[in-house]
Amino acid sequence: KYVIQPVCGSLLLVLLLVRQPATEKRKNITAESGQDVTLTCRAPNNNIIVVEWSRCDQKGQYVLLYRDDQFVPDDQHPSFKNRVDLQDRQMKDGDVSLILKDVTINDAGKYECRVHPSFKNRVDLQDRQMKDGDVSLILKDVTINDTGIYRCRIVEGVRQHMKLINNITLSVVDGCVGLIVALPVSAVLLVAVVVGYWIYQKHKQQQSQDSFQPAVELQPV
Repeated sequence: KYVIQPVCGSLLLVLLLVRQPATEKRKNITAESGQDVTLTCRAPNNNIIVVEWSRCDQKGQYVLLYRDDQFVPDDQHPSFKNRVDLQDRQMKDGDVSLILKDVTINDAGKYECRVHPSFKNRVDLQDRQMKDGDVSLILKDVTINDTGIYRCRIVEGVRQHMKLINNITLSVVDGCVGLIVALPVSAVLLVAVVVGYWIYQKHKQQQSQDSFQPAVELQPV
């Protein structure tokens, strides 16, 4: 958790770092208004495909989204445009720290960092022919880091409009699949649509199940 407070024209950054398993560290960082601030975040592994920084009071919009080795500008909050970057875009040793440039009092709020695990070579369609509209997803070798909300969307209409069809919550506890199915090795997430694709989003309220989720709070005094 980060708490940033303006003190005599400066910004006081208080860092409370939460990892999995949860450990807490707290330190104070002061920064003059207009300076750049680094919000430290380190994932427990290097197998990262998506880094998502968000601010809790800006629902539906990102501070920064980095996916497949590139930044995704869609749904980024306008106030952070051209003001944020990753400290290391190669994410060596799991470093997904955020650089917030030209800090102002308007940056007050709680910030969260989520790291999505890699699904490379671990996902497949249950039926690649998609007979009867079956686009069920098979997720192999599940781990506790796969816990989260999975969404299936379809493309419909001439304008290629994306429509959300289903949300499925998957819980993994001690190597077992909970809530949705009970398969020891792989999870089958069922949904029937004509055509679609799957996206993955970590559950925001489950800190202990995220790969890493620090929160940042910036408050005026």
